[in-house]
Amino acid sequence: MNRETVWNAEGEAEVLTFNLQGEVFALQAGLVREIMDMTPETAVPGAPPFVSSVINFRGKVIPLADLRLAFDMKAADSTIDSRIVVIELHIGDEPTLVGLVTDRVNEVTTLARGDSEAPPSVGMRWRPDYIQCLVRHGGDFVVLPDLAAIFASQSGAPHGAPSSLHS
Repeated sequence: MNRETVWNAEGEAEVLTFNLQGEVFALQAGLVREIMDMTPETAVPGAPPFVSSVINFRGKVIPLADLRLAFDMKAADSTIDSRIVVIELHIGDEPTLVGLVTDRVNEVTTLARGDSEAPPSVGMRWRPDYIQCLVRHGGDFVVLPDLAAIFASQSGAPHGAPSSLHS
């Protein structure tokens, strides 16, 4: 996913916002296939922590990713508000379904490119290459993660483990 593809010709992006440990993140709404309640997951031995399990999604086995771990946040237990957002990404040249664990799904909204800025190169607690941009929205900042960078980096799997992202 290219950083420029987030914005349409009018300089807007329709996104789904969600929370991870008190921070508001957003994904392009067009990537979202379904929002699910938490479902039983199956651990994959030897898989990197970021994608350490799989779930059954409409009869298909898909990887379950925890963006908190990509952003060096602590994993958390599910709550009544936790949801899985199933998205479709192109990993390599393949369309791939992936479930993302969220603490809470908020809304579908429109963000304006004019309210966005690049992540600062210093002073951030997260890797700036994992962030497409920050967008001012409703008095807060919304983080648009760079899923392509995150999955490319994370699927490189620590310790040379094979990627488990392709379904």
